[in-house]
Amino acid sequence: MKVRLYAYGNGSVFGFCSLLLILGLLAACGSSTQSSNTASNPSPAPNPAPNPASFDVVTYHYDNMRTGANTKENILTPANVNSAGFGKLGEFMVDGRVNAQPLYLSNVSFPGSGTRNVLYVATEHGSVFAFDAGSVGTPLWTTSTQLPGEVPSDDRNCGQVSPEIGITSTPVIDRSLGAIYVVAVSKDPAGKYFHRLHALDLTTGKELFGGPTTVTATYPGSGAGSSNGTLVFDPSQYNERPGLLEIGGTIYTTWGSHCDIGPYTSWVISYSADTLKQISVLNLVPNGSEGGIWMAGTAPAADGAGNIYLINGNGTFDTTLNASRFPAQGDCGNCFAKISSGSPLSLLDYFTPSNTVALSNADADFGSGGPLLLPDLVDTTGKTRHLAVASGKNNPSIYVIDRDNLGKFDPNADNIYQLLPGVLSANGEFGKPSYFNNVVFYGAVADSLKAFPISGGRLGTTPSSQTPNSFPYPGTTPSISASGTANGIVWAVENGSTAVLHAYDATNLGTELYNSNQAVAGRDQFSGNKFVTPIVADGRVYVGTPNSVAVFGLLR
Repeated sequence: MKVRLYAYGNGSVFGFCSLLLILGLLAACGSSTQSSNTASNPSPAPNPAPNPASFDVVTYHYDNMRTGANTKENILTPANVNSAGFGKLGEFMVDGRVNAQPLYLSNVSFPGSGTRNVLYVATEHGSVFAFDAGSVGTPLWTTSTQLPGEVPSDDRNCGQVSPEIGITSTPVIDRSLGAIYVVAVSKDPAGKYFHRLHALDLTTGKELFGGPTTVTATYPGSGAGSSNGTLVFDPSQYNERPGLLEIGGTIYTTWGSHCDIGPYTSWVISYSADTLKQISVLNLVPNGSEGGIWMAGTAPAADGAGNIYLINGNGTFDTTLNASRFPAQGDCGNCFAKISSGSPLSLLDYFTPSNTVALSNADADFGSGGPLLLPDLVDTTGKTRHLAVASGKNNPSIYVIDRDNLGKFDPNADNIYQLLPGVLSANGEFGKPSYFNNVVFYGAVADSLKAFPISGGRLGTTPSSQTPNSFPYPGTTPSISASGTANGIVWAVENGSTAVLHAYDATNLGTELYNSNQAVAGRDQFSGNKFVTPIVADGRVYVGTPNSVAVFGLLR
């Protein structure tokens, strides 16, 4: 691994512990750097709960509702985020593309070396890194998810994730169990592919709970890839692109294909967090084809009752409905789906557009973007509404869906809570919106980042503000930092060979506070990456690149 040296924090090149690591005094730092593929399975080391002033990022977009908002950021404000006092502090160098969102834990206890704030990074080379978030330098530990003789998967003749595939989906952390969970794909010398669920110790990177567990699954059905009335999960045909979801000690995985290369269908598979044993399997297109779950690498969402929400892509939808208005053959391709989180997994409700068959035939699916669940809202009649927001590449519309009654299928109308037609770019949504302070923020392809205010339980039909610049493919998935409802900043990455990190005033997107091209001599520039979701934690912004995580913060 290459280590770049950067001035960081107080101006020192890197922390004292990193210096000791370079000098070979590993024991003095209490570090446990390792890269073994055959680590033992110890009990996880206990980790204290973070103190009240700290903040953890344990899942995609901060929470299971996928709001994209960190409202406990007390360092970065609109007053100090500018090119004079804010910029790139360095890059945590890794061994492959960082398509998964990094995760962050404060005050992690490392035996013999006290507590540290830790940045966890997963790569397409199949590695997981733990870094001291306060010092750009050598990792605290590194673990490869490949078994001896294995390598990362090739791109399976699909350029969506290329040139290699290892860990694409955002991991999830269970602090109480001391584990970070990742799904990784690899290939053995015989050309056989494997997906495995790993639980890695937060302080050592070693495998926990007897892991890893190889992903296998079957489901009754006659759909694509079936044999004698049974669907079989073929690891060569799938990639786990959406982020992992954890609810009540259960890990949920959702599966997309490589491009639209068949045969494939629509899998949801759950596992016990503390045993890694498979709990339940659901296929949303058991007697048809396609219906992959991509959501642009975002993640399925969940409400407080434990219901799961996801959007699958173009695929078979049975327009003949049963008495409960569900697809008669069980095929719900191109659906916004509400799924139970218990065992067995089951489809509770769904919505699909009235022209769903035509959309799937044109590869203009609803599932190119991810869902956002809104907090409880009160409408003009005083009724509390439980809503969700979604968009895809089917048309430039925003669908506002009632989570208590998704609307199902009607060939004559879209029976949903609210539809905002034509408010986004016709190039579609390849990310997800975010929510802060009664505003939904959307960044579609070749479109401005737009703010849609909420009033009376409904989204405004025109944006209250928007950015002066637009965002090329794949658009932008914004993140928000704020201290409660104050000092809101919207962070957005503009993709390109040289990417741009933008910061906007959350109360008016027309006010740009900072962008990484403003500083002289390219001080803040970094390389672009297709799947980029910035996170903000404890005064710093972290952005994945093709070979690193760039970190931005206040310049001291």
